[in-house]
Amino acid sequence: MAGGRHWRLMRGEDIPRVSAIAAAIHTDFFEDDAVYIERLSLYPAGCFVLEGAGGVTGYGVSHPWMRGHVPKLNTLLGTIPPDAGTCYLHDIALMPEARSGGLAGRIVTMMAEQAMRDGFGSMSLVAVNGSSGFWRKQGFSIVDVPELAPKLLSYSDDARYMVRTLSTV
Repeated sequence: MAGGRHWRLMRGEDIPRVSAIAAAIHTDFFEDDAVYIERLSLYPAGCFVLEGAGGVTGYGVSHPWMRGHVPKLNTLLGTIPPDAGTCYLHDIALMPEARSGGLAGRIVTMMAEQAMRDGFGSMSLVAVNGSSGFWRKQGFSIVDVPELAPKLLSYSDDARYMVRTLSTV
């Protein structure tokens, strides 16, 4: 635990704080509460919050998805596709006071461990805001999927699709 903070599974009552953190951190990527509510409902094992004495100061959301595809921003999924072959890391956000002690790397590890337990051989994500360097340190690599180009531009000019192969050993 860094600074008395620890990651725990997200609960429904955490959604207002998760949305507030998302609004503060991801000012260019607004998503309705319904998106977080649905992700939690569809894959509760992949949704976490960072909690400490000051309350919730971060979150991480992941869910099964199709490799080589990315969900549209601020869009409900409806269901997990039957051909989901990757664990998609939807978002990680930490308030500035929680950005030390390796907490972001810890939640990536926890999500990867859960994905492996659930039988996924990879994790995927869209890196934005120049974050691809952080994701490389977490074992992700940029993968060029030409048909994703228009969708990636809807995120940002620097958006990159990245994949991490998970060990099954």
